[in-house]
Amino acid sequence: MVYYFLEGGAFMWPILLTLVFGLGFVLERAYSLMMSGVNSDSFFKSITTSINENGTEAAKEICLKTDGPVAAIFHAGLSKLDRGHDETEKAIQNAGGIEMAFLEKNMIWLNAVITISPMLGFTGTVVGMIAAFDAIKAANDISPAVVAGGISQALLTTAFGLIVAMIIQTFQNVFVARIDKLVLDMEEQSIKILDFLHDLNQK
Repeated sequence: MVYYFLEGGAFMWPILLTLVFGLGFVLERAYSLMMSGVNSDSFFKSITTSINENGTEAAKEICLKTDGPVAAIFHAGLSKLDRGHDETEKAIQNAGGIEMAFLEKNMIWLNAVITISPMLGFTGTVVGMIAAFDAIKAANDISPAVVAGGISQALLTTAFGLIVAMIIQTFQNVFVARIDKLVLDMEEQSIKILDFLHDLNQK
């Protein structure tokens, strides 16, 4: 692998930098999304039990001590509970929008790596092909030995760029699936807490 990397020429280095850059954001997103997960059904039960037994302030404390978007929207709703159902619903919706933006944070940089790394590879290939034809012209020889060496070197940058894009694309797909699951869970729990708080106010 190191041999092919060195054979690829100067354009292999910026492609390697995009890989390192992309993997940095992969680690950040993986940690962030892992910390955002919570057993939402169990959390909902603990919040409703706390409200019934100890009041909304105790439930808000539990929300503050719990990571994840579900805890954040619950806290937002409970904080506006005294202002009526409409204000509570609005607060939950606003908090949901903020949490969704947080979940999608830095995904744009993964898209950038997926786009740029193949482009760098193609550019390296074009430059390499130009150099190969210049070598053929200088040698005044189109023998396979002269042609194959230059073309092989030129195509290595495209291969490396595509490999980098595929690696980051795989991680991005995993993250998108995880974000979709968290968003769906957040929406389901927001409906459940709103129904619960509405019933609570009717008592």
